[in-house]
Amino acid sequence: MSYYFSTIIKDDFDNAVDKTTELLQKEGFGVLTQIDIQQTLKKKLDVDFNRYKILGACNPQFAYKALQAENKIGTMLPCNVIIQELDNGTIEVAAVNPIQSMQAVTNPALEGIANDVANKLKNMIKNLSDKTSF
Repeated sequence: MSYYFSTIIKDDFDNAVDKTTELLQKEGFGVLTQIDIQQTLKKKLDVDFNRYKILGACNPQFAYKALQAENKIGTMLPCNVIIQELDNGTIEVAAVNPIQSMQAVTNPALEGIANDVANKLKNMIKNLSDKTSF
């Protein structure tokens, strides 16, 4: 099992960020952070990099349940979703697979939460593919 779920779409980068954010919201996630990797690498290292954003997505209900089950789980929150422009002009959207990341934590109470969050992130990826695939 992979540590992420992904899809490749043909779309404008900014539009892909907007669609991803909208679909995350439909699954109950808010985007708490946006990190522009291209801009950061240019500013800090003066290197060129493809357009690449990391969205820090959080579903408050599941975050609360996870924190109740394991108070250090905040080290693994929020769920990261990336949008990156590939060399061929397509866009890849990928989301962390919480089932894989939670395997590092030996707490059975997190299994159901991780499965539920994984299903929501898979739905977001599937719905993005359905709306914009080529």
